[in-house]
Amino acid sequence: MHFTLAFPKPGSDLCLRSNFASRYVRASLPRFSMPENSMPKKAAYQNIHDELKLDANPKMNLASFVTTSMEEECNKLMMESINKNYVDMDEYPATTDLHNRCVNMIARLFHAEIGENESAIGAGTVGSSEAIMLAGLAFKKRWQNKRKAEGKPYDKPNIVTGANVQVCWKKFASYFDVELREVKLSEGNYVMDPAKAVEMVDENTICVAAILGSTYNGEFEDVKLLNDLLLEKNKQTGWGTPIHVDAASGGFIAPFIYPELEWDFRLPLVKSINVSGHKYGLVYAGIGWVIWRSKEDLPEELVFHINYLGADQPTFTLNFSKGSSQIIAQYYQLIRLGKEGYKSIMENCRENAMVVKERLEKIGCFNILSKDDGVPVVAFSLKDRSRYDEFKISKMLRRLGWVVPAYPMPPGAQHINALRVVVRADLSRTLAECLVLDIENVVHELEKLHPKYPAKTTNIKEKKSAFDARRKIIAPESNKLQKIMAA
Repeated sequence: MHFTLAFPKPGSDLCLRSNFASRYVRASLPRFSMPENSMPKKAAYQNIHDELKLDANPKMNLASFVTTSMEEECNKLMMESINKNYVDMDEYPATTDLHNRCVNMIARLFHAEIGENESAIGAGTVGSSEAIMLAGLAFKKRWQNKRKAEGKPYDKPNIVTGANVQVCWKKFASYFDVELREVKLSEGNYVMDPAKAVEMVDENTICVAAILGSTYNGEFEDVKLLNDLLLEKNKQTGWGTPIHVDAASGGFIAPFIYPELEWDFRLPLVKSINVSGHKYGLVYAGIGWVIWRSKEDLPEELVFHINYLGADQPTFTLNFSKGSSQIIAQYYQLIRLGKEGYKSIMENCRENAMVVKERLEKIGCFNILSKDDGVPVVAFSLKDRSRYDEFKISKMLRRLGWVVPAYPMPPGAQHINALRVVVRADLSRTLAECLVLDIENVVHELEKLHPKYPAKTTNIKEKKSAFDARRKIIAPESNKLQKIMAA
């Protein structure tokens, strides 16, 4: 019996031992049109993998509130469930049950008024943006129903917020035809003033939105004072204007390190709350939660019932299809860490934020715009912008790998630029200290490039002017000397 060995032809990719000698790295990847031919899976992976290396290091991206690392066990659970569509509740009952457990745990964390064996009213969403859309729609529908019952116009709803709200509130107002009334800020006051907010409320206000953790400086708004002032106005007018709390950043912080702070369902006018599981909820991007105080606060006509997936399923989301993996990861974090673990992590974030703040103050050229009590964020601005500004510092830090955003503050304080460091769970004390050292070095470099008292330089015009001035002084003396010599 004879065997014939088949060898690849010379020049074929099959005979090459290195990915970097393959023909698939000798041409650019398609950008605008789908390629005609296939490529090997390893070549496709390597090309995309290498191009993604151009992105910033997520751990050094201090612009983002979003979680960038989780435990390997949680990563494994996510991969095991990445092919499950959450909306198929009848097919994936265990996943649905984990979702409902998360809703109930979070609702009770926010002091919802529900019995021990009762189920909370809420939903998992694709981040806080969708959660805010759903909460806003519920407020609009309840207000419209009330106005219709009273025989009054219901075509001009409005929401009152601070000018520091996240852009998703502006999106909601634009997408769903609601007037957005913003309370302007002022220098030194970078969150909504409750008294000014209540002044802007009228019979067409569907809710007042308070923020537990401003995107701009991490500060908590005074929801308790807003509730008290609004109760008084409702008593005088009979309007019954409610409150929504946007706790996207602070909802997983306040319950653990500020437990006495009243901002949630302990306040009677707070009817709904949203929180981002992918921020300090410690899950990768793509999960948020919205919780209502009671069934009465979520109009039944907004809940749809579908039966074409195998059983009657109620749904109230903007996105019909949604992955299950982030929901499962949220449940993992809640039971893995418990209140003890979340408290420890949030306290560590706060301590590291204080280290960053104190060391920035020692540099001497920054004003701190954030508060000690709030989301662990350090926002700061230059005391003197005459030679360089915050945007220059941000750009130079980017060269060192750090992403520290620079931006103007909201309307009313837009003349102030800010730099912001978000201290997440994966920013260690060592990294925090390295960051401040790099900021200090950048400042020293900018001081050298833009000295406070630059050496005087003279241009041609200045030289000519100086020459003419000297000539006026010298000429008379020269004439005197010429007359003496002539005599």
